[in-house]
Amino acid sequence: MNRLRLRGLVRKEFLQILRDPSAIAIAFVLPVFLLLLFGYGVSLDAHHVPLAVVVDQPTAQTSDFIGSLQQSGYFEPRYSPSFKVARDALMERRVSGIIWLRSDFSREMLAGKTAPVAAWLDGVDANNANIVQGYLLGAWQNWLQLQADEAGYALSIPVRVQSRIWFNPALRSRDFLVPGLIAVIMTLIGALLTALVVAREWERGTMEALMASPVTMGEILLGKLVPYFLLGMGGMLLSVAMAVWLFAVPLVGSFWLLLACSALFLLVALGMGLLISTLAKNQFVAAQVAVIVTFLPAFILSGFIFDIHSMPAVVQFLTHVVAARYYVAILQTLFLAGDVWPVVLGNSVALVLMATIFFAIARRKSRKRLD
Repeated sequence: MNRLRLRGLVRKEFLQILRDPSAIAIAFVLPVFLLLLFGYGVSLDAHHVPLAVVVDQPTAQTSDFIGSLQQSGYFEPRYSPSFKVARDALMERRVSGIIWLRSDFSREMLAGKTAPVAAWLDGVDANNANIVQGYLLGAWQNWLQLQADEAGYALSIPVRVQSRIWFNPALRSRDFLVPGLIAVIMTLIGALLTALVVAREWERGTMEALMASPVTMGEILLGKLVPYFLLGMGGMLLSVAMAVWLFAVPLVGSFWLLLACSALFLLVALGMGLLISTLAKNQFVAAQVAVIVTFLPAFILSGFIFDIHSMPAVVQFLTHVVAARYYVAILQTLFLAGDVWPVVLGNSVALVLMATIFFAIARRKSRKRLD
């Protein structure tokens, strides 16, 4: 391999990147946009959930319980004069649930008994309903315990659960989403941009000139990969900086280990993009294939948003061919749990294997001929 020729090819590709602002936008502007959108605009947490509250007999205990719901930040109680009015509001989706405190609520509490609270939830969005139900049970148990402590008696509950949340004690969905989003961003930078580079040469007729030159096919491919590898690593560093300093996502693990794993995943993304670009000699076709084959699986089947273990067995099996699955597992582990080597090494081996396969196929399909 001739270093002088390779340096010329790399310089040519960098000049092409500078002439094409879309590559810079995908590498640096798109990550900022996606991180701001998911960091500030998208959340899997439930906050200020509107609840219709029906109180048959207002007392100090009912007011105290409703006040605790309001102060939690998760709920926005709205008093309703009757259960029928509250039910109509739930049917019209003006509220997400109903809390009904019957007339015997305070009497049961003062008698030292556990007073029941009736709750109805809108189950159209099953995920949100489960989250709200968990919040309600937690708020109810906390309020009961507080009342018991103030009154000086023990709760008549046979089992008292003391829960501890590891790795994300604040239960912020942002801490879970932002690291996974880095995998989606790097898939876009690595696969989409690289998928266009060879196809662009064929469309513009410059590939024939390269074929007639003394450069080898390996030098052509390497000359195109180096600039986009540096561009992708720059986008990754920008994303990590925003995650840690703007969104306060904790980076518990080693930064250098994160850098190494990111470089490994970027090689996989570049290999996928290069293979697509080698097979598709049209930029439009290459872009469409890159989105369908790389971006959508990275978004849907990587565990970035949807839990893989909740998917059907067939779909779970398909996720094993999605490279982003392994990188998302590494990202979430390094950010939230630390350097858990069994997770990092196991997923890194899978990425090494996939990178080897993609580059081997791309090199085999690349021939210095015009047919």
